[in-house]
Amino acid sequence: MTRTPGALAALVAATVLTACTTGDADRLAAAKPSVIGIGDPYFPRDGGIGIDVARYRIRDAYDFASGRLSGSSTLTITATQRLTELSLDFLLPVSKVRLSTGAATYSQTRAHELVITPAKPITEGTRFRVTVTYAGTPADATYLGASNWKADQHEAVTVDEPHMAPWWYPSNDHPSDKARFDISITVPRGNTVISNGKRVSKTSNGDRTTFRWRADEPMTTYLAFFAAGRFTVTRGVTAEGVPWVNAVSRQGTAKEQRGSQRMLARTADFVSWLSSRLGEYPFAQTGGVVTSLDVGFSLETQTRPVYGFYVPVGSYPLLVHELAHQWFGDSVSLERWQDVWLNEGFASFMSWMYDEDHGGWTAQKHLESSYGTYSATDDFWDLTIGNPGPDDIFENPVYERGAMTLQALRNRVGDDVFWQLLRTWVAEHQYGNATTDDFVALAGSLSGQDLGAFFDVWLQTGERPDQTPANGL
Repeated sequence: MTRTPGALAALVAATVLTACTTGDADRLAAAKPSVIGIGDPYFPRDGGIGIDVARYRIRDAYDFASGRLSGSSTLTITATQRLTELSLDFLLPVSKVRLSTGAATYSQTRAHELVITPAKPITEGTRFRVTVTYAGTPADATYLGASNWKADQHEAVTVDEPHMAPWWYPSNDHPSDKARFDISITVPRGNTVISNGKRVSKTSNGDRTTFRWRADEPMTTYLAFFAAGRFTVTRGVTAEGVPWVNAVSRQGTAKEQRGSQRMLARTADFVSWLSSRLGEYPFAQTGGVVTSLDVGFSLETQTRPVYGFYVPVGSYPLLVHELAHQWFGDSVSLERWQDVWLNEGFASFMSWMYDEDHGGWTAQKHLESSYGTYSATDDFWDLTIGNPGPDDIFENPVYERGAMTLQALRNRVGDDVFWQLLRTWVAEHQYGNATTDDFVALAGSLSGQDLGAFFDVWLQTGERPDQTPANGL
């Protein structure tokens, strides 16, 4: 994310769940504490235990005029323990739930929980499907005080972090449960829908058109997206043979559209350069989307980042940052939110490296400039970026000090070991999840050095590192 000013063979025939009750969050948490929350200390209600989602099949329809979204989503799930109930994260009113293993009941609360109770417990290891039918106005929904739906009368984009999925599809909403996605969105005819992966179909029926997109590689829930509205769409292939699709909103001025199209046209070159540094691009598709909505940030939505409110010429650090996330954050995803520097610091560092490789400041000069800008008493150093807290995961030090940490590490272990480390990191954890502890262990193994004190001073203390070789300074 860069902030700017401003989804087999048929299973057993499904049975409709018959009961729906609504209660408050506290009562449900007290009555059913076992399934709510996957265990992330920053966001304890996110996700649910005992389930592993393999695939989301989302079928939604959106009306711009009313702001109403309706649809159904089918989740293919494996029970990782015996289930007497399971919890999904969702905010819209549910009208029906079907469970492939038999009858059940369900309940919803204001705290974004959809709790499903099968009539007969589901045994560990069972692969099953749950289909949820729903309709509502996403703009009216809030979670943790945030209303993350972004739309106007002409356009909608489902982008935010760390939470976006519950506004448009039910999910096990935590980065540790990655799945494949198949997304169909129906909109009034004349509009376009862009999403993750490859567009597999476009069908019209009367005054409505349905666009279907499919992502082949595992993806975390907050990285799934769709953008709907009127877009100029261009297509091509990178030098390495990766197809790209770019889309720019047609709601802006001619100058805004031209500038954004020129910048998105550089995506293929940026992906090629990143591949030369980090190894093969991890996905089957690439590209980008520029929205006219002033969302306040850009987001590394998998295969196709979304850039907020047009992208002026010269915005290469922004595009490199979001495309670097395809390796750091998308392919290699977080196991827990406290390690978000593994996403943001790494992507910021790659923007520094692009500058270095293309005649601008070296990454070392960026490090020296940042170090010199913030005195020892500056509150820039107060945040422990290895555990910033849930309210500060997207504060500037996570980005800038994260990048500084990597350049300092490069100085400490040497250039050859450093790039071996980054390439090994993305190869060993491709399509998986990892932690800071995993990175520290790999850095120590490949360098043959004890780097514990180095990482402690950069990540775990709210102080300015001393200017010493041991600290990479």
